[in-house]
Amino acid sequence: MTKKIQTDEDIKKKAVKLVVSHMKKKLEELNEEGHILDAWIVDMETLLHEEEFDIHIYHEMRRKLNDAIDCIYDVDLRYRLRDSWISMGKALDKKAKKY
Repeated sequence: MTKKIQTDEDIKKKAVKLVVSHMKKKLEELNEEGHILDAWIVDMETLLHEEEFDIHIYHEMRRKLNDAIDCIYDVDLRYRLRDSWISMGKALDKKAKKY
């Protein structure tokens, strides 16, 4: 039985998926202005389903998320989503463990 060796890209992609799922939960709780991010979430989920991992595209998506967050008027929601933006940056910095 062989284990699949996880690459940095696998780790980053998995961490970003987790951030997106947490963000969706936050938006479901606060139904008010979450529709602003619907298009971004759809684009991000499409990107996550692709086989190829291009870190530059993920950084561009993070910039787009920042722009979308700036359009939200609700300060509390904006701060909660800003935490997700920071978490996404940390997810993109993750590295696979070296054995």
